[in-house]
Amino acid sequence: MVVHWSRIAVAVLSVGIGMSSCSRNLAATTEATPATAPTPAAAIPTNSSAPIVSGLPDFTTLVERYGLAVVNVAVIGKEQADRELADDGQGADPLADFFKRFGGEAPRGGGGHQPARGQGSGFIVSPDGYILTNAHVVEDAGEVTVRTTDRREYTAKLVGVDTTTDVAVLKVEASGLPTVRLGDPAKLKPGEWVIAIGSPFGFENSVTAGIVSATARSMPGGGYTPFIQTDVAVNPGNSGGPLFNLQGEVIGINSQIYSRTGGYMGLSFAVPIDIANNVRQQLVASGKVTRSKIGVVINDVNAQLAESFGLDRPRGALINQVQAKSPGAKAGLKAGDIILKVESTVIESSQQVPVIVSNQKPGVQLGLEIWRDGKTKQVSVRPEELKPETEVKQASLRSNGEVTTGKLGLTIRELSDADQERLRTDGSLLVEDVTGAAERAGIKPGDVILGVGSKSLSTVKELQEAAKASSKSVALLIQRNDNQLFIPVPVG
Repeated sequence: MVVHWSRIAVAVLSVGIGMSSCSRNLAATTEATPATAPTPAAAIPTNSSAPIVSGLPDFTTLVERYGLAVVNVAVIGKEQADRELADDGQGADPLADFFKRFGGEAPRGGGGHQPARGQGSGFIVSPDGYILTNAHVVEDAGEVTVRTTDRREYTAKLVGVDTTTDVAVLKVEASGLPTVRLGDPAKLKPGEWVIAIGSPFGFENSVTAGIVSATARSMPGGGYTPFIQTDVAVNPGNSGGPLFNLQGEVIGINSQIYSRTGGYMGLSFAVPIDIANNVRQQLVASGKVTRSKIGVVINDVNAQLAESFGLDRPRGALINQVQAKSPGAKAGLKAGDIILKVESTVIESSQQVPVIVSNQKPGVQLGLEIWRDGKTKQVSVRPEELKPETEVKQASLRSNGEVTTGKLGLTIRELSDADQERLRTDGSLLVEDVTGAAERAGIKPGDVILGVGSKSLSTVKELQEAAKASSKSVALLIQRNDNQLFIPVPVG
């Protein structure tokens, strides 16, 4: 079954909705009592029937106080070809939606070109009219109208858009507007109650509630955003709306859903408000967002890789590749290093690193603690500005010639200087065929083996010796097309 990552703005062409609708009835759940110091297990009677949680939260005061700062965002896009008919902009034409979902085409009328219309949500962050919403709500907009809860309407100016984090900033000419309070997403814990306010399917100021399912979730294309996952019901039109904690603070912007059907299925994702507010400040100040990089390619450390590198447990971010002349290269970082800390932040997942680094100012010194050759090492690096990446052509790594069978289930050929130049690689060992443990681990024909752990390899004999020296697994650094990655392969 196909799995969709769906951004959740209502996309309407001449008033039709561009995503299938879905609804959810919130089941009654219990509210956790305020966090206290943990009680030792021995102090809790084994036959105790006292509830750990009790009661249901009352959101009415929160909604009355801060719901006034939540707005509906209506968009009229640039002229586009007519795609489907719709009704009055508050809901999809059922026939058009039916034909669209099941592969047919709805009857058309009118003809010609129709303006693309859409709607989403937003919230006011300053009394003078700055508003946060999602980038995908307002991208390609020709006209944006903001409507408040008292039905006042304002024509909004688009201050800026950052598609990387899916955050946009609008400005309306007004003063004394109600605003939200911004919270700290770092304090969020799974199980906390949260609520969303927005305009699903055009139903303005709809309130839905749920709990935080997880924090710092990775999502496709979201390398600089550790999403907040919740089970709050959000649907097309909720995009750009606020996610509140029980203190009435906005801790996220509702942005995406994960679905097998295209509709809401209990998995909603929000951009943390600290990241969104950083983007807002940069867009207001300069009209663009500046990010930093250190020029390394990283991935998570699993149990096999941790064992291969002599790490006590899976943690940190394993460097697969260091780009030439990058800040990382200048600082002496190399493939096989594992980043354990960035400044004072302990790194458990590789996704933490790009988020932290990207928010640093270019040129400011950044302290790293890395794991190399079985011990920790301190490294200082000065990030540089992240520029848009250029497309890299992929080169075929297949070639003909004499092969040598290795111990790990690999059939390998040593490359000549001419082969290396043709394949654009510094590696000397080409995988011609793969079986057994190496195949199960994910090694593929055409991969070039560059090293084992942090040690480079140039001959088949060196690879065999490295395999003999390991009791459980070896972490092979391979080049696949123009990328490098570590793959742990069991030995014996």
